[in-house]
Amino acid sequence: MLTDLFGRSPMWLALPVAAGLFFAYPASAAEGPHVITLTQTGCQFVESEGGVDHHYRTTNAADCKKINAETGKARLAESRPMVLKPGKYTFRVTNKYVPYGLGFWLRGSGFGRVTLPSISGGGLAEGVTKDYVIDLKPGEYVYSCPLNPTPDYPLIVKE
Repeated sequence: MLTDLFGRSPMWLALPVAAGLFFAYPASAAEGPHVITLTQTGCQFVESEGGVDHHYRTTNAADCKKINAETGKARLAESRPMVLKPGKYTFRVTNKYVPYGLGFWLRGSGFGRVTLPSISGGGLAEGVTKDYVIDLKPGEYVYSCPLNPTPDYPLIVKE
């Protein structure tokens, strides 16, 4: 049975690569639907930044816009894209420590924004977890939270 760094049994496996960064690969189909767990803290998705929580304290979206203007590009440069195989996924997103409502938005990147599937939603109060289900096709995507402005994290779907 596959487990993550915390001994949990996810439907995906995070493999550490250089500098503590992560690629995510789905586990075998025999283990059930693919679940990708993402945790939002102030201005970021923790897993998307190699599991590092920067502990940004925010009270509103304007705080994150300022923080990400100063640090977002450097943080993205140090991270790796999430790489998945095509298929149906559940993105399980949790608001941890952010004192205002958050959301999740996954969409195609570039021209793919018109041709690839997209999913979005809000209602993530502090401590709340929601599932977002999408059937991913091959292509390049980004995901973010427009309410807790995060960087646009890259996601690549390929065979």
